[in-house]
Amino acid sequence: MQLNSSVAAVVTGGASGLGGATVRALAAQGVKVAIFDMNEEKGEAMASEVGGVFCKCNVTSEEEVDAAFAKARAAHGQERILVNCAGTGNAIKTAGRDKQTGETKHFPLDAFNMIIQINLVGTFRCIAKSAKGMLDLEPIDGERGAIVNTASVAAEDGQMGQAAYSASKGGVVGMTLPIARDLAGDGIRVNTILPGIFNTPLMQFAPEPVKAALAASVPFPKRLGNAEEYAQLALTMITNGYFNGEDVRLDGAIRMAPR
Repeated sequence: MQLNSSVAAVVTGGASGLGGATVRALAAQGVKVAIFDMNEEKGEAMASEVGGVFCKCNVTSEEEVDAAFAKARAAHGQERILVNCAGTGNAIKTAGRDKQTGETKHFPLDAFNMIIQINLVGTFRCIAKSAKGMLDLEPIDGERGAIVNTASVAAEDGQMGQAAYSASKGGVVGMTLPIARDLAGDGIRVNTILPGIFNTPLMQFAPEPVKAALAASVPFPKRLGNAEEYAQLALTMITNGYFNGEDVRLDGAIRMAPR
C-alpha cells in the first residue's frame, strides 16, 4: 500500500505511546489520521500536531466505537488503515494468601474480564467495524486495506500475575491468522506486533533503577524499545503487500522470566 494524502487511517490508543508514534509516522507520509483515545487533552493535542482528527472513544463501548468511526469517516473518508494500540493491563495472582491477614483470595473475575474486554474484544470490535467499511472501497493494486494489531511478548511468555493480560494478548495473536484468512478474498491484510519492554508513558512512573534493570535484561540491544521502532514495523506491515497473517515479536530477543 502506498502512503499518501489520498489514504485515511485510524489509530486506536493514538494519543501517546506506541499509538502516538504510529500517528506521527503515518502523518509524516501524508496520511490523514484519526486518533481514537479516551484522553481528550492528549488526543486533541496530537490531532492538532499532525493535522488529524480526534475521536474520543472507549473501545469497550459499541456506541462510542460506532460514533468514532462515523466522525473519522466524515472528516477523512473511509479508512484503508487501522492500527490497534488501545490496551491496558493489571497484575494479580490467580490465587494466593494475603501476607498481612493470611486470608486466601483469588483473581477477581471482574478485573480479569475488564482486561479481556479492552485488549481482546475491543481490538476485535474495531477490526470488524473497520473491515466492514473497507469492503466498500475500490481495490488499489488488488488491496482494500491493512490492519495492524498490538499484542505483547506476554502472549507467549507471560509473567506471574499476568493471567488476564497474557490471555487477552494471546487472544489477539490467536485471532490474527483466522481474521487474515476471513478478509483475504477482499484484499484486506492483517498482522500483529508483539512488543517487548518499551519506553512508553507507563514506564515514566517506574524508578530509574527498575528501568535500568529491565533494559539490562534485554539480550541486545540492552535498552528499552522506542515507540518509533514500533511505528516503523507497523508501517512496514502496512506498505509491504506480501506481509499478511503474521505475528512478529519486537523485543530485542528477550524471553520474559517468571517474575
